[in-house]
Amino acid sequence: MVSIPAAPEIEGATHLHSGKVRDLYRLDGGDLLMVASDRISAFDHVLASTIPDKGEVLTRMSLWWFDRLDVPHHVISTDVPEQVRGRAVVCESLDMFPVECVARGYLTGSGLVDYRATGEVCGVGLPAGLEDGSRLPEPVFTPATKAAVGEHDENVSFEAIVATVGPQVAARLRDLTLTLYERAEKVARERGILLADTKFEFGVRTHGPEAGTIVLADEVLTPDSSRYWPADEWQPGRTQPSYDKQIVRNWLLSPESGWDRGSGEPPPPLPEHVVELTRSRYVEAYERLTGETW
Repeated sequence: MVSIPAAPEIEGATHLHSGKVRDLYRLDGGDLLMVASDRISAFDHVLASTIPDKGEVLTRMSLWWFDRLDVPHHVISTDVPEQVRGRAVVCESLDMFPVECVARGYLTGSGLVDYRATGEVCGVGLPAGLEDGSRLPEPVFTPATKAAVGEHDENVSFEAIVATVGPQVAARLRDLTLTLYERAEKVARERGILLADTKFEFGVRTHGPEAGTIVLADEVLTPDSSRYWPADEWQPGRTQPSYDKQIVRNWLLSPESGWDRGSGEPPPPLPEHVVELTRSRYVEAYERLTGETW
């Protein structure tokens, strides 16, 4: 795994943690500063290459969605230090649930692998005969455990989430995840984009009059946490054209990259044409969804 570059020092903020893409700081007043970098990850590696403007695209897209989902969320302000302006937000400090809350409306990725092996995804039985890209009869909640940087999230059953957070919270996370997915899927579809699947993260407020409130956190409905497909190119039975980082995954698995995924070696740097194509797809997804020009 390529090591994550040291997070920049920011006056008035203490660095807490760096993930695959984001750097997290605590501000002097106690709130958090979440900064989206231009880093990109694939196959549990953080690549040496970066994608220009990616951090700003992710931040703008998350903010656009937060404004439309009608649910408590963690963003307090976009008034951030100048050196990270446009790609950072001030947000609440929450007690985060150790669960990746995944909703799938279409079958692909790790869900397809599970389905081919067992006929199920995370313990949810699915009809026979589905293919890569098939639309599911109804969206399903397919949670995963949170993994450390360099490790792989593991799909788990709903019962495993119940064992982790209790039955009431597990049911609430499932219901919130499916409600938000269905709401976002409808918005994206109206704009000619299919939201195949997405991942949400939630935390709980621990202080004040709203203690106990479950809050939507982290990024939301970006090409990093979601699979977006052009609706007019959807064709089950094949890998779908996408607005996410599938471009990077495909190149890394191609003979051109020369990389053996099972070697344990880090992936090679991306060639310029893959970097530019990936950037253009992120920007196109933003523009098509929001109707705004980058």
